[in-house]
Amino acid sequence: QLNEYANSKVPTKIPENWLEAFMLLIIFLKEKKTRKKTVVFLDELPWLATHKSGFLRGLSFFWNSWAVNQNIVVVICGSAASWMINKVVHHKGGLHNRITRRIYLEPFNLFETEAYLKSRKIHLDRYHIVQLYMAMGGVPHYLNEIEGGKSAVQNIDEICFSKNGLLKDEFLKLYPSLFNNAEKHIAIIRALAKKRIGLTRKQILKSGKFSEGGSIQRVLEELEQSGFISTYYPFEKKKKDKLFRLTDEYSLFYLQFIEPKTSKETKVWEKLSQTQHYKSWAGYTFESICLKHISQIKKALGITGIYAEASSFYKKGTDGKKGLQIDLLLDRNDHVINLFEIKYYDAVFTLSKKDALSMREKLGLFRLYSKTKKQIFWSMITTFGIAPNEYSLGLINHSLTIDDLFED
Repeated sequence: QLNEYANSKVPTKIPENWLEAFMLLIIFLKEKKTRKKTVVFLDELPWLATHKSGFLRGLSFFWNSWAVNQNIVVVICGSAASWMINKVVHHKGGLHNRITRRIYLEPFNLFETEAYLKSRKIHLDRYHIVQLYMAMGGVPHYLNEIEGGKSAVQNIDEICFSKNGLLKDEFLKLYPSLFNNAEKHIAIIRALAKKRIGLTRKQILKSGKFSEGGSIQRVLEELEQSGFISTYYPFEKKKKDKLFRLTDEYSLFYLQFIEPKTSKETKVWEKLSQTQHYKSWAGYTFESICLKHISQIKKALGITGIYAEASSFYKKGTDGKKGLQIDLLLDRNDHVINLFEIKYYDAVFTLSKKDALSMREKLGLFRLYSKTKKQIFWSMITTFGIAPNEYSLGLINHSLTIDDLFED
């Protein structure tokens, strides 16, 4: 690459090690010196800095002995977030404390996903975009497979279930490509996929029959740093009650639908999307998407400037006492708590008498179990909104739709 960029007529011999390679890079950059800031971009660092390669030693030498005093920016990038944090950010050698800025590149949110598709001249309504997001999340590499002129169902069929679909077997390659000895990572992902409200660390150890120790803590940190799982604290619970939830949409979709499929029939998703299993998965996944768009929800409620903590509430039922589960609540600093009822539906949602009675009962149980003195408001997040009727009036204080989740 240096030969190519230098336009050298005399090829440089291949360096014997990374230290020598960085020496050649210094010589090359000295010759190319300009008044403008020079950028050196090193992509996929985990693939370059393999075990015993000496790459990080060479990079440390390059930066500390020369580049630090030049008009130069060195950008290092790696898709394995945990590796980057452990090996570079927390580097104990020559790179220690040398980082000027960290950029954690997150998947697109719904607003960015819509903008990306429009940039590719793909015009889908927001209901279709949400369907696609529920299957593959906001990963641009996956979204790049979406074709214009096709519905969400057709795209998912093609990308996830066809013989040559990118996501048909991506799960099998994904974790081994990011983590060494990925068996534990995959086992934890599989365990979390079975428990929609999440698992505590203790429950994860039990489900996977893991031994107590630092290795599981490291695996959990790597999965969280890489964006596959998220942690949530139940309402007013202690640190030990922290819940781990699978929030990577594609992994959940793969385990729920792609992996179990054994037949070779066509239009698989068209058929699966009509089943009860689909409705259950869609409801859970839509809740998970809402959890990722808390800032948009706060904006829709008009409380952007008010500090609020998002959490969940779960109380197991006992003899004579009903249990209670609320997947999302906002505990606000202005002495208010918003409880959320989240419904994924293909039309305007109509609250029935049964729904209203259930929500009033939940409100009473929440007051009883939480012992809160704060004002409580019921808020609903639905696909297309709710139809006002005698049951919603006086009960639902705020009605949000998917349009609110698409805000910048």
